[in-house]
Amino acid sequence: MDTALVGIIMGSESDMPAMEPCMAQLDEFGIPYEVKVASAHRKPAEVHEWASHAHENGMKVVIAAAGKAAHLGGVVAAYTPLPVIAVPMKTSDLGGLDSLLSMVQMPSGVPVACVAINGAKNAAILAAQILGSSDEAMRDKIISFKEDMANA
Repeated sequence: MDTALVGIIMGSESDMPAMEPCMAQLDEFGIPYEVKVASAHRKPAEVHEWASHAHENGMKVVIAAAGKAAHLGGVVAAYTPLPVIAVPMKTSDLGGLDSLLSMVQMPSGVPVACVAINGAKNAAILAAQILGSSDEAMRDKIISFKEDMANA
């Protein structure tokens, strides 16, 4: 199996269906990924351990999905030198606005990129673009992907 270039972490198993478009898009680009389920609030030590070693394990980008308080992306960003893309999950209480605002209001020095509420597919595309900044073959896949969208 190829080393995972993208780490996908989500706060709950219930986030899995919303993250399936992310995994499908990474599969389409041929990007190997690893999936981890661990809550920043319920399993903080596990999140710390995973995030702290993600770069040593060969990952280049992390995608973090969470809802409500949605601190997962920020916690992961605090422990890794890798770029972190946050996916705010739609919630029953506030429709995901709570998740979105939690993710975009990061303190100085701990940046987290953020896509739309339930924007899992865009998170995968952004991860591919980040990888493409130093990988010509991946950049070519992104160019073809965008050309296909324009011609559809």
